[in-house]
Amino acid sequence: MTSPSTTGTTEAAVLAEITEALQSVLDELELTDEPITMDTRFVEDLDLESIDLVTLTGELRARYGDRVDFPAFFASLELSEIIGLTVGQLVRYVAGRLK
Repeated sequence: MTSPSTTGTTEAAVLAEITEALQSVLDELELTDEPITMDTRFVEDLDLESIDLVTLTGELRARYGDRVDFPAFFASLELSEIIGLTVGQLVRYVAGRLK
């Protein structure tokens, strides 16, 4: 069983990696620097469109390879869930897959 501090460290590391990948996508879009937190919403806060999420998925796949199945994760979500998806939800999914 994982202790809370280990989980927090893992989530913190994943948050840093996702933030780096997001920054790459955001730089391409020339968006303003938004602070990225666990509560940041991809669509509503960062104004990402579906093609941007595909680009992000590619960035993350390059980092995590087959260990994390991003297409399956997104396919499991309803449209309203994708629209409201937060960075924290993605971080928890990735951290859970890396255990």
